[in-house]
Amino acid sequence: MRPLIGAEDVSVAYPNRRVLDGVTTGIGEGDRIGVVGRNGDGKSTLMRVLARRSEPDSGRVTWRRDLRVGFLEQADILDPAASVTDVVVGGRPEHEWASDARIRDVVGGLLGDVPWEGLVGDLSGGQRRRTALAALLVGEHDVIFLDEPTNHLDLEGVTWLAGHLKAARVAFAVVTHDRWFLDEVCTATWEVHDGVVDAFEGGYAAYVLQRVERDRQAAASEGRRQNLMRKELAWLRRGAPARTAKPKFRIDAANALIEREPPIRDTVELVQLATSRLGKDVVDVLDVSVAFDGRPVLRDVEWRIGPGERTGILGVNGAGKSTLLKVITGEVEPTSGRVKRGKTVRIATLTQSLSELDAVANDRVTDLVARQRTTYEAGGKEQTPGQLLERLGFGSAHLSTAVRDLSGGQKRRLQLLLILLEEPNVLILDEPTNDLDTDMLAAVEDLLDTWPGTLLVVSHDRYLLERVTDHQYAVLDGHLRHLPGGVDEYLRLRALTPDSGGSDALTATGRPGSAAPRTSKISEGDRRQARKDATRLERQVEKFTAREHELEVAMVEHAMDADRLQKAAAEHAEVVTKRETAETEWLEVLERLETD
Repeated sequence: MRPLIGAEDVSVAYPNRRVLDGVTTGIGEGDRIGVVGRNGDGKSTLMRVLARRSEPDSGRVTWRRDLRVGFLEQADILDPAASVTDVVVGGRPEHEWASDARIRDVVGGLLGDVPWEGLVGDLSGGQRRRTALAALLVGEHDVIFLDEPTNHLDLEGVTWLAGHLKAARVAFAVVTHDRWFLDEVCTATWEVHDGVVDAFEGGYAAYVLQRVERDRQAAASEGRRQNLMRKELAWLRRGAPARTAKPKFRIDAANALIEREPPIRDTVELVQLATSRLGKDVVDVLDVSVAFDGRPVLRDVEWRIGPGERTGILGVNGAGKSTLLKVITGEVEPTSGRVKRGKTVRIATLTQSLSELDAVANDRVTDLVARQRTTYEAGGKEQTPGQLLERLGFGSAHLSTAVRDLSGGQKRRLQLLLILLEEPNVLILDEPTNDLDTDMLAAVEDLLDTWPGTLLVVSHDRYLLERVTDHQYAVLDGHLRHLPGGVDEYLRLRALTPDSGGSDALTATGRPGSAAPRTSKISEGDRRQARKDATRLERQVEKFTAREHELEVAMVEHAMDADRLQKAAAEHAEVVTKRETAETEWLEVLERLETD
């Protein structure tokens, strides 16, 4: 591959520290580079220097002659007085850009809900971000730099962007905390740390393996960090079935590294602990519907949440996810139906806002934590709040820092720690990945692995959902649907929804609009029967899944009764087989409908 950009002995220093120290690296044709590292270690600085958006203190950056470079800033720099049309396609006449399939794909993939003739200043933050991303992608570039491009994108948007970049003939470097995205699109990974840039082959999974191997060979003293990444590697090898074919690294080497690594979570033990803390009844949502000003938001929702359940909730913005969570917590009363909560239930929510810390902004971290519990039990071991702070990346220097002076990521981790120290037994996480880098996400996930309670997670971060939850549900058209096939199944269901957007969501003029009807490949009668079969099989899967969970709880309760344990285990194995058979048939029906 011909070199496009080269950096030689580049250094950049700020008044308090040096972020790049004699870095030599480069980008060639076809390179797809993911840039990872802790917040503040210089990822964005490196990209800005390579893109010649800022000058290094020493060293030099060279470009190939006539190189065309694009850059997506993390900050919002769009002119609020400009129209969306002008920002994305400039002064080009409609017949010209609308006839370009690449531009139509970008507009359809990112701007389906954006008013085409509207002003940038009237858009929401998410719409402005997607407009800036669309403007970059429709341009003619040899290299593009993307600083947190997945911010404000939902699952479908992230999936679309990954597919677009994989098909594009452009070299790129991307900074993002979305590990699924890194694994999906990148063929190389740069880790920025301690002023240097270490290069690794492959995406996130391959990077984790090589980093663990590097630490092992160097016999580094970072025992805690090394053990954490071993656990992360164990997840990558033993995780969701959809991920098993993704890592491009050597299987034998991976198996050798995790040979003695225990399972990510001891599910049976956690369910047992959760049952002892909660009892058998947690929250039952019974035939609940919610409407605001006569507009239905949730319809006939039936959901029995059990002790130790770890569930991810998916859905587009405005689908009703937040309303569902507020119904569970009691903040919203259902229009019809009822919610039954166990007597011992204590619910806590990690919200997207950091406003909860405003009241303690002037307190030092150590003083604030000292007012909480003196010990916390995690993974069967008692730990002090200080040890938990260390697990979440707080060094001794941070303990005397005032809360107001912490970074966004540090405040986010402190917010989670304070909630855990209150010892709730039902924890709701609403977009918990905000402001966290990949290392800190792994640390938070490691802490959640030992948390003995019921966990509900709402997030657009696919990796996080697959990593910390065992089941996924989706809010679709006001109804709550179980997703035995996980995120992939959700994306398939959304693709069958007329308003799901995507590159087909363009009118004849190429403007954002409703999707054109697909040409039918099966008869209307067969399609109706397939939908009936899908509904029937989905109900079977939900019934078997519920029974499977009941039997798991029974196995824990009767662990000392050999006869009852054996009977429950035998029925559990039978139910698992039936559930897997029903899932397979259901997915086959969905695939048939999808190809229609």
